Amino acid sequence: MTFKPARLLLALIAVAAAPAFAQNLAVVNGKAIPSSRVDAIVKQVVAQGQAQDTPQLRDQIKKEVIAREVLMQEAMKEGYDKKPEVKAALDNARQTIVINALAREYITKHPVTDAEVQAEYDKFKAQTGDKEYHVRHILVDSEQAAKDIIAKLKGGAKFEDLAKQSKDQGTANNGGDLDWAVPAAFPPEFANGFKNLQKGQVTETPVKTANGFHVIKLDDVRAAKLPSLQEVKPQIQEELAQRKLAAYQDEMVKKAKVQ
Repeated sequence: MTFKPARLLLALIAVAAAPAFAQNLAVVNGKAIPSSRVDAIVKQVVAQGQAQDTPQLRDQIKKEVIAREVLMQEAMKEGYDKKPEVKAALDNARQTIVINALAREYITKHPVTDAEVQAEYDKFKAQTGDKEYHVRHILVDSEQAAKDIIAKLKGGAKFEDLAKQSKDQGTANNGGDLDWAVPAAFPPEFANGFKNLQKGQVTETPVKTANGFHVIKLDDVRAAKLPSLQEVKPQIQEELAQRKLAAYQDEMVKKAKVQ
């Protein structure tokens, strides 16, 4: 069987056009939508753990991309892209996208090293300490009120009963219980108030913080259960990367001529 000239021409055109068309998701009102747009969205969704790359997901995203293109074309036809508030929003979005690209490239060229992560982890351990404490407290407005409570405790009153008058409503009905925590979790002056106490001991003098005056009781002490380096490494890397970006931004701002 032989092709007639017209059919042969159509066949050749179809073959030649096939690779280019395969790169498009669809053509909406004459405008091609590249398949890479769906690929990028799928990659982002999968990376965020929201779903797995499946034909069903791709079909859903394809429909959404086509619908958005239809709406975009209608919005452009109606002139919404010319509105001042829309142009401002587009400028802001463009700025964000470009800046994020710069930030990614900067971190790629100035990556957080394992040595930096280790140093930050060691600093965290030093600040946190190797012990955690189970403490209770009673918070009042005045130093005299705190002294009165200490006197009552020395007279045999139960800490849990006196804690009911605490200003800290979150612990007042729970015996003033602050549960287990490391000293770094508290204001320094509060932590200094209980670190040298013996189990079952109460502060001899009121401890003052920005919240008022505290009477503190130490229930128990145990070895701190700190997360391992591997457990917190991603968080440390992210924190250090953000610090590098902040320092880079500050450096660029200082160099800029701002009038």
